[in-house]
Order: sequence, then C-alpha cells, then structure tokens
Amino acid sequence: MGMRYVPAVFLLSILSLIAPVNAQVLSRESQVDPLTTSAGDPVRGRAIVASRQTGLCLLCHSGPFPEERFQGNLAPDLGESAARLSAGQLRARLVDPSRFDPDAIMPAYYRTENLHRVAPKFLGQTILSAQEIEDVVAFLVNLNQQKLQ
Repeated sequence: MGMRYVPAVFLLSILSLIAPVNAQVLSRESQVDPLTTSAGDPVRGRAIVASRQTGLCLLCHSGPFPEERFQGNLAPDLGESAARLSAGQLRARLVDPSRFDPDAIMPAYYRTENLHRVAPKFLGQTILSAQEIEDVVAFLVNLNQQKLQ
C-alpha cells in the first residue's frame, strides 16, 4: 500500500517546485502598463490588425473585418479575446505571449531579447513600436466596448 503512494508523493513534490514558475508564466492577471504617454488610436489599431504587412494578425485570428476574405482559425477570435481581457492583459499578450504560453506561436511584438531565427538586419528591433502596440490595444478595447453597447 505504501509503495503505490511513492510515485504520487514524488510527483507532487516535483510539481510544488515548478508550480510557482508556471503560475507566473500562465497568470491571466499579468498586465503590462501603457508603453507610451500618448493614448492609442483605435482606427490606426484596426489598420495594423487588418494589415497583411504590419500586424499580420489575421493570419491566425479572425475578427470583425467583413472586407477581409481570408481570416485565420488557429487562434481565438479577436472579439473573444477583447471581451475577456483588460487593456493591460491584452497589452501583455502583444508584448510577449510566451509569458502566458511558452509554446505560443504568436510572435512577441515588443520584445528584442531571447528570440530565435531573427534576420541580422532586424536584431534589436521590435515588430511593432510602442505606439503601435497602444493603437492595437485601443482597437481591441474599443471592440469590446462596442459589444457592450
């Protein structure tokens, strides 16, 4: 009887060692404060999200873009994400989604370190600027507010 509990006790002790790290990585409450003092512009944010050259969001996500024929289905609908997350939580996911899911396929739009397979001419550069991140957050927050009305 005692031998059957050894693997369970061992597993629980291992989990207790890594649980604080995973709790930090996967915390839905993690937020990032605004990156600029200028408010985001939801119109510019919508353009970034819909752009096939800038944000590339619609490769994986879908959203309220009736003019865009091809939208992704690999990631949550942007309206769903906006509805369940605060501005700070949305910003945190744009800045570095690996903080929430180490295996995320979404790129870190505002991180320059610990990246893989970056072309030399792009080293040290973010995908989006701080203002562009704020614009996208403003669009997503505005999207959520429109749903509530």
